[in-house]
Amino acid sequence: MTIFTIRLFFIIIGAVVSYNIGLWFGEYNRMVAFKFALGGIIFTFLIIAIESLMKKASARNLSAAVFGLIFGVFMAWVVTGVIKLIPMDETLFASIQVGLTIVFSYLGMVIAIRGKDEFNIVIPYIKFARQDEAKEIVLVDTSVIIDGRIADIFKTRFVEGRILIPKFVLRELQQIADSKDSLKRNRGRRGLDVLNAIQKDTKIEVKIHDEDFPELTEVDAKLVKLAQMLGAKILTNDYNLNKVAELQKVKVLNINDLANALKPVVLPGEELEVRIIKEGKEQKQGIAYLDDGTMVVVENTKHLLGEDVKVVVTSVLQTSAGKMIFGKLGSIVNKENHK
Repeated sequence: MTIFTIRLFFIIIGAVVSYNIGLWFGEYNRMVAFKFALGGIIFTFLIIAIESLMKKASARNLSAAVFGLIFGVFMAWVVTGVIKLIPMDETLFASIQVGLTIVFSYLGMVIAIRGKDEFNIVIPYIKFARQDEAKEIVLVDTSVIIDGRIADIFKTRFVEGRILIPKFVLRELQQIADSKDSLKRNRGRRGLDVLNAIQKDTKIEVKIHDEDFPELTEVDAKLVKLAQMLGAKILTNDYNLNKVAELQKVKVLNINDLANALKPVVLPGEELEVRIIKEGKEQKQGIAYLDDGTMVVVENTKHLLGEDVKVVVTSVLQTSAGKMIFGKLGSIVNKENHK
C-alpha cells in the first residue's frame, strides 16, 4: 500500500465520519452534514500538509521527543500532586496544573532531543530477534563504493552482516557523479554502477539508512557518529577516516589492509622474476611491479628497461600505502633481446 493510497483512504474516512457527525448535530439535515463533510476534508488536508512538512524529521528525533513528552507529563503530575496538598482555590490550582504540564512537557521534549544519543531506548533501532541470529551492522563509506572492490568482496562472503548505506553517503556519491570535473564525475558514476550491482545481488542484504545528523557537515563525522549509535563497523579505505574512527573506539574494516594482508609474503634472499618497466628515482635504479601491484625497486637495472630479469630480494618495506620490495639484479632472463 503506497502513501498516496493511505492518504486517499484517510481523506475519504474523514469525509464520511464528518458527514455522519453533521447529520447528528444538524438533526439529519443533509445540508449541514455536507458542510461538516467539507470541513472534514479540509481538516484531513491540513493534517496531510503537516505530515508532509514533518517528512524530514527523523524517526529517532520523534521517538526521543515522545519519550520526553511522556516524561514531562509524568513529572508535572508528580509536582501538581504535591502542590494539591496545599489548600488553595480550585481555579488557581487548575491554572497551576495546566502551566506546569506545559512547562514540563516542553522541557522534557527539548532535553530528550538534545540528549538523544545518550538514550538506549530509541525505538526505530530496536530489533526483536534471537541472540544466536544477531547480525553485525556494517556501514559503507563513499570511498569504498567508488573503489569498486566491495562488490567482489561481498560476493565472497568475507564481510557478513547487514550492509547499511547511509543516505548522506548516497547523497555525497550523487554529488560526485554530478560534478563538473570529468574525473570526479566518472568516479561518482562508477560508484553508482557498483552500488546498483550490489543491490541487484539477492544474496547480499543491503539497505539504505535514513538517519542523518544535520548539525554535522562532514560525511566522515556522520559515519562515525552513526556507527557509535548502532554499534556498527565502518567499511572504508580512507586512511584519515580509519584513524578518526579508531580514536573514537569504532571498529573499522579497511579494504587496503585486507589487500595488503593477502599479498604473498616475500623474504630477503628469495628470487623473483620481473620486468623492468621504468626508471627509479635514484641513480641506476629500475622499477618493476608484481601481478598484485607491489612495487619492486631493483639496483643497477636502469639500462634494462623492457627486460625480464631475476631479482634477489634484499629488503621489504611495509608502508601505509602498501608494500615495497627492494632487490638487486640476479640475471637477465631474455638475454637474446638485450642490447
